Amino acid sequence: MKTADVSKITETIVALELAINERWNKGDVDGALEMYSEDVTYFDPVTERRLDGRKTVETYFRQFFEGKLNILRNEFPNPQVIVSDGGDLAVLHYNLINIVPDGQGGEKQGTPWNSTQVYRLIDGQWRVVHVNWSFTHNLAALHAMSS
Repeated sequence: MKTADVSKITETIVALELAINERWNKGDVDGALEMYSEDVTYFDPVTERRLDGRKTVETYFRQFFEGKLNILRNEFPNPQVIVSDGGDLAVLHYNLINIVPDGQGGEKQGTPWNSTQVYRLIDGQWRVVHVNWSFTHNLAALHAMSS
């Protein structure tokens, strides 16, 4: 049985995710799309249902995000990568804090997010096969749970 080099895989996956977000911050959705597998599945708080396939996700991204984002930088506190024993599957999860312009020449913290990205090694390349984004603090959900 092959033993995965967890440290190396973790470093690679986090670097890939940072590169995706660097482009995303400028409204360049292709950074993410280039990393997605053909059969990627995707959820976020806006999607009513799971989006299946890169073409479907691409249509969604181009409609709602392409050229529309202005994120100055991100912070990724506590990223964690869980690697399969075979080293061909990795689950990355992290909190994402976006720093955005405040409209007055300064900056402020944007909406905090939770992210889970599942990567699979396909033909020697790490590809994202599943994405799930959620809000870190959802006051409506907290209120509903406490009612």
